[in-house]
Amino acid sequence: QINKMFGTVVVGVGIAGLARIRDLANPMPSSPSEHLKLFGFVSRRTFGNINEAKQITLEEALRSKEIHAAFISTENRSHEETIRMFLEAGKHVLVEYPMTLSAKAARELWEMAEQKGKVLHVEHIELLTEEYKQLKKEVAGKDLVKGTLHFTGSILDEKKTGFPSFSGIARLTWLIDLFGDLTVTSATRVEQKDKNYSRMTVHFQTTNKKPLTWIEERGPGMRREKKINFCFTSGCLENLPQAPRSAVGLFMQDQNLFAKKLLGQVSKEELAAEKWRILRCLDLAEVIQQHCEEPEKICS
Repeated sequence: QINKMFGTVVVGVGIAGLARIRDLANPMPSSPSEHLKLFGFVSRRTFGNINEAKQITLEEALRSKEIHAAFISTENRSHEETIRMFLEAGKHVLVEYPMTLSAKAARELWEMAEQKGKVLHVEHIELLTEEYKQLKKEVAGKDLVKGTLHFTGSILDEKKTGFPSFSGIARLTWLIDLFGDLTVTSATRVEQKDKNYSRMTVHFQTTNKKPLTWIEERGPGMRREKKINFCFTSGCLENLPQAPRSAVGLFMQDQNLFAKKLLGQVSKEELAAEKWRILRCLDLAEVIQQHCEEPEKICS
């Protein structure tokens, strides 16, 4: 595998897609990414070339013998169909989170990847940030009493991004990665469509029956930020740790991890733990959506 090259195609050229094209065109020296070769990109819009990468059709990308892997950076709603097409064509897949907008679809696609012996990798740059790595160190070994993670941001087009528990799955991923498995005790959502406002509140329990709350709030002029309040037997953590930015960009770190998987350099244990986490978060996202969408229980 030492000289093996994997031809890649980027599907979708929004912010993430453009970052992918840039990073594939300029891999980190002596990193696993040097085994990825950008062959072209696919977009519904017409661009011609971007950074030496040529625009090709979806059909060409699926058919080409020179393309071994697809980077899927389309809108959330179309992830499932695009992953399926590339797996069926026998290609490895890297997809931006959330992998799909349904837990069942995610399991089917994962099974398909395993049957075909292909790598299915879901990007989780939220776990690669320096502030998160620092937070994880600070939380390690502490006993949680209760906690809240509150995210704010601007409103999303849910027709494209899906229900907030899916579009905001990065927050759920933090909680599961920090505190282990969770169960949903209740979830509600307030929407003011005329005001472009949405607030989802989810209550979880840890396996030790400790309460955790996740709030995903979006509205006009809301700054994109995360606030935490995690209380432990030893005291409370109320601010995210300050951490210098990494010299290596987040998408590049993720791309290196994908390349490592293609080269067979990631342990079975790590792969299994990651698969569990990704599918578990999607299961929970679905449970949350069901809780929020069920009609109000009438209390007599």
